[in-house]
Amino acid sequence: MERNELFDLAPVRYEDGALLFLDQTALPGAEIYEKMETAEDVWDAIRKLKVRGAPAIGVGAAYGLAVVTRGKAEDLAGYEALLRNTGEYLITSRPTAVNLAWAVRRMLRVFGEAKAAGSLGSVADAEALMLAEAEKIRLEDVAACKAMGEYGLSLLEPGMGILTHCNAGTIATAKYGTCLAPIYLGQERGYGFRVFADETRPLLQGARLTSWELSRAGVDVTLICDNMASIVMKNGWIDAVVVGCDRMARNGDGANKIGTSGVAILAKEYGIPFYMYVPTSTIDLDTPTGDDIHIELRDGDEIRTMWYEKPMAPEGVKTYNPSFDVTPAKYITAVITEKGIARPPYTESLAAIMKGGAE
Repeated sequence: MERNELFDLAPVRYEDGALLFLDQTALPGAEIYEKMETAEDVWDAIRKLKVRGAPAIGVGAAYGLAVVTRGKAEDLAGYEALLRNTGEYLITSRPTAVNLAWAVRRMLRVFGEAKAAGSLGSVADAEALMLAEAEKIRLEDVAACKAMGEYGLSLLEPGMGILTHCNAGTIATAKYGTCLAPIYLGQERGYGFRVFADETRPLLQGARLTSWELSRAGVDVTLICDNMASIVMKNGWIDAVVVGCDRMARNGDGANKIGTSGVAILAKEYGIPFYMYVPTSTIDLDTPTGDDIHIELRDGDEIRTMWYEKPMAPEGVKTYNPSFDVTPAKYITAVITEKGIARPPYTESLAAIMKGGAE
């Protein structure tokens, strides 16, 4: 697949008045776009990881809010109530990824500002404003990912071996990806990266999505089990680790897919730089530390029966299935954002990033 064809596989599409989500649970076997017509459709798609990746969730929620409330209110007061109720409902689908709440609340804020300014003469005006704001969020994410790719590439050298965990590629964002953006840019420029992708249990985003994306783009990618990260590092095959982030606290602690913190600890032990790619929309300065990040717990069937022809655990066994873990800031070499690169101490550098820029 050519690079532009890969990037055509956007996780969220708005075409001819219809909102379409790429069902990532069907990958890599099938590329299926599902039409989102109700708030329940959008909530279910986010909850079941049909659309996933913090930036993509934010984009999907923004478009979802605009589309599913369209044509369902007779006056502005009714539209505002519907918009706010629907927005708060969508936020409950996944509590950890900050982009979800960020995007919904941005949409509501823009509506409130327009209402206060007296610029909404009709429900149609409000609906057009919400759709335009959703598109603005999408385009901002495209630009942010491209910028993160350029900043991230400045930290890497041709021929490097790179380990990644979970999927923070083009289908986890509006386009390009976060931590995979520099790999795609490097591929274009002949860097010849060798990427090792953790399978990322229990939902296998690394196996199903990252290895699929990278191989389709012609990148040299090797799939490994999660518990093989240590040996490939010991073998000297890994020169850098790149991962995404679903929420970063003010002190630089970052929540990402379960297993990320273990990779960070291993990287520290082997002297390998660990880079976390974090759009500013994912930085939550209102959350002091990682201890304050709510970690989503998921259904135990994801580790008991999912992906197996037969159950692989005793019937009725207790399960603990957190979707994320938090990597302490002390294990993160640098945080790459669309506004620059932040380094320790993160309480200072992240605040500077949010005000305008850093390195």
